Amino acid sequence: MERNSTISTDILEIQGFDISPEFMYPLFFLLLFVYFSLLFSNIGVLVLIITEKSLHQPMYILFCNLSVNDLIGNTVLLPRLMSHILSTERFITYNQCVAQAFYSHTFGSASHMILVIMAIDRYVAICHPLRYSSIMTTRAVVGLSATAWGVSLVLVSVLIGLTVRLSRCRSVVQNAYCDNASLFKLSCEDVSINNIYGLVFTVLLFSCSMGGIGITYFRIALICWMKKNKELSNRALQTCASHLVLYLIMLLSGFLTIILHRFPKYPDLRKIAYILFHVVPANLNPIIYGMQTKSLRHKITQILQGKVTPT
Repeated sequence: MERNSTISTDILEIQGFDISPEFMYPLFFLLLFVYFSLLFSNIGVLVLIITEKSLHQPMYILFCNLSVNDLIGNTVLLPRLMSHILSTERFITYNQCVAQAFYSHTFGSASHMILVIMAIDRYVAICHPLRYSSIMTTRAVVGLSATAWGVSLVLVSVLIGLTVRLSRCRSVVQNAYCDNASLFKLSCEDVSINNIYGLVFTVLLFSCSMGGIGITYFRIALICWMKKNKELSNRALQTCASHLVLYLIMLLSGFLTIILHRFPKYPDLRKIAYILFHVVPANLNPIIYGMQTKSLRHKITQILQGKVTPT
């Protein structure tokens, strides 16, 4: 009967986490602290970069993309997740669920693409320092940023579009949040196309990000080895280490989320991995780049010491 029945209700139930009452409020306040800390740090860095003319450089402008993406991705996920932790009735409309899945997947895709264009910026800065200003012009930075967002939006639009065409025979989202896999599992129709495109989407995204970052870092390492310049090697290590650490954290948590979707026996582990995929990079981005980047670190230190104002 379930395979032949179609439901028309727009109200979905979120499975969420099975949390003991004594842990509800501690977990809620922990997530609240994490959310406010990432809001404060990312908005603070954005305001600092926008208001300080000395930071109007390609690297910092590209970093703004990362902060904006982190703010959007976590604002879509965390507030509703926190409300569901305190509530026994976890309901969401179908349109809200689709919107959450769309922004969530856009967050993941854009994170990969933005880190790729940031790797290109580092490659030009280290391997072609004398031509950096002529290559990384304002037009080039805007073009790279638009490409990163445009590719992500197109890929995710097709991904979600293939899912919303399906009829639904279930109303319970087997997850703590809405994502594409949870949405098409609500259908009893054949989802082979969704699985095929999802696989192509994942392979294409990871191949582009891993290939792009791998090639740029290999070229940087090759240039440093050939020139045998200690100053150049130290500069490359300082500017690339933070970028690589952040990318590896995001890559591992993303792989873990995708793999655990294939193992229904570990639903809570998959939910936690997905939340960490959103939260950890968003909190680490301003810290890592703020501490590793000399100009940004200097400005933050001056503001904290009261020597200058953000404007």
